[in-house]
Amino acid sequence: MDERTTAGVLLGYDGSLPAGAAIEVAARLLPDTQGQVTYIWTPPFASEALRRRLWHGVGGVNEFVVAIEREGEAEARRIAAMGVALAAAHGWKAQPLIRRSYGAEGLQLDEVAEETGADLIVVGSRGLGGAQAVLSSVSDMVVHYARSPVLVVPHPLLEAERAVLDIGPVVVGWDGSPAAEFALAAVTRLFPGRAVLPVFADGGEEPAGPTPPGLVRLRRDGGRLESGRANAAALADHARTEDAAVIAVGSRGRSALREILLGSSAMATLHHAHRPVLVVPFRAPR
Repeated sequence: MDERTTAGVLLGYDGSLPAGAAIEVAARLLPDTQGQVTYIWTPPFASEALRRRLWHGVGGVNEFVVAIEREGEAEARRIAAMGVALAAAHGWKAQPLIRRSYGAEGLQLDEVAEETGADLIVVGSRGLGGAQAVLSSVSDMVVHYARSPVLVVPHPLLEAERAVLDIGPVVVGWDGSPAAEFALAAVTRLFPGRAVLPVFADGGEEPAGPTPPGLVRLRRDGGRLESGRANAAALADHARTEDAAVIAVGSRGRSALREILLGSSAMATLHHAHRPVLVVPFRAPR
């Protein structure tokens, strides 16, 4: 990664409370960046209320489909504009961006991020853990497949967690791997001026390679099979102790096994930490 400032942030927005909360959090964490409020326009392309009105006001199926497309796009633009207005209310200038898709919003957000050159994707989460988050959350799909760092903001945040967003440090999970090095570099670039606290969850092993300055070693609980959750618990506890604004973890890449088991420290942290989590996918040099 280069040393330039953040070029842009892609905000996934769908009009929900978690998505709105994510915009507020992003505006407070990254006040000097440029944002794009992105609404992925997916089937059935209009709200149920609109579809009912249109069905009774057209002369046939073809006319109905055309009307749905027209009204659905207009509704998408209004939703994106709502997100832009919400960003402005928190002092952040953002541009609306809508995309028409036939599903898989998480994949589409990744494609838009690549297309626009965004440095970061921000999505809200309903705060669900375990199987519910795996099965129902767009944020899970974004994290699994995104090639850019992803900031997942759980909803709701407690007032104590919101109070530290402007000044709190960033806790970075560290194990000496290339993925951890990549995550640390991303945090330094995305959050210039913030204190960065690298943390190694010690389960009896040593971190690989040289250690970063100020590395904190924490004794984790749990056996080897639960190392991912144990690491996540150690990071979350330390973040709470240090009043951290964000927890950052590296991800070693995409794999079918990880998608099924979600056993990595990154996924465990995403599902169980009660504050914004930055997941940084490792991109090996070509």
